[in-house]
Amino acid sequence: MQLELLDSKRWQTRDELANAVFEWIERWYSSNRRHSSIEMHSPVTFGTLHTRSDQLH
Repeated sequence: MQLELLDSKRWQTRDELANAVFEWIERWYSSNRRHSSIEMHSPVTFGTLHTRSDQLH
């Protein structure tokens, strides 16, 4: 997060930074980090592995 977000620009206000951190966590970290409770997959990968195409009909 330090390199990808915090050091990427000069933040004008604390609110601007807080919103950017929230967005980073929600969009990248939460969906891409691995979880031991789901076989060390990310939520995105786990969902893809366990979604059957015939369930969409």
